[in-house]
Amino acid sequence: MAAETTTRPPPTGEGLTFEKVWAMFQETDRQMKENAERQKETDRILKENYEKAEQRWNKAELRWNKIEKNLGGLGNSMGQLIETLIAARLWEKFAGYPFNLNRAYQRVNIYNDDRRTVTDVDILLADTEWVMAVEVKRESTDKRDVDDHIKRMSLILKYPPAELVGKKLLGAFACGVVSPDIRDYAYEAGFFVLELKGEAVDLIPPPKDFYPKIW
Repeated sequence: MAAETTTRPPPTGEGLTFEKVWAMFQETDRQMKENAERQKETDRILKENYEKAEQRWNKAELRWNKIEKNLGGLGNSMGQLIETLIAARLWEKFAGYPFNLNRAYQRVNIYNDDRRTVTDVDILLADTEWVMAVEVKRESTDKRDVDDHIKRMSLILKYPPAELVGKKLLGAFACGVVSPDIRDYAYEAGFFVLELKGEAVDLIPPPKDFYPKIW
């Protein structure tokens, strides 16, 4: 039996040619350039958006700083107003006690031996024998406010201002609003307690067993 002969079809000329390869390179190059242009446009848009967002953030931060500054100023103004209201004729609130504290000083700095400020007194009342250091708070709900005043009293004793020399020192705690537990805690420390009522200040009647601490 004769062997079969395999016959291959003649070449058709449809294989890769230089022209086709060159066209493929050109198409690839065109697509790469288009992608690069699109990427540049995307980067430009992202940069613009970032710059706009940064500008908005800076403006918002500036507005917030102004608001914060104004609120801080308002807080200081309110504190000074409360101090002024409480200081007015404060000595009259201690009628019946053996002192006549008719001289009042506000914002008294206490200096150490190096003339550095170690603390300050919101209101300092004085007569010829007694001095009373009054701490003023807009509102107090934290016992640490009283603890801070106890520390302040120790510093006043350690570095006495001229108004205190040769006199006895008392303390008081005055608030626009004071909670009952803070009031009782202040009494335990030996402080008088005052509270702002409208435009007047009242000395809250102390417990029967209360005796003011002489520092």
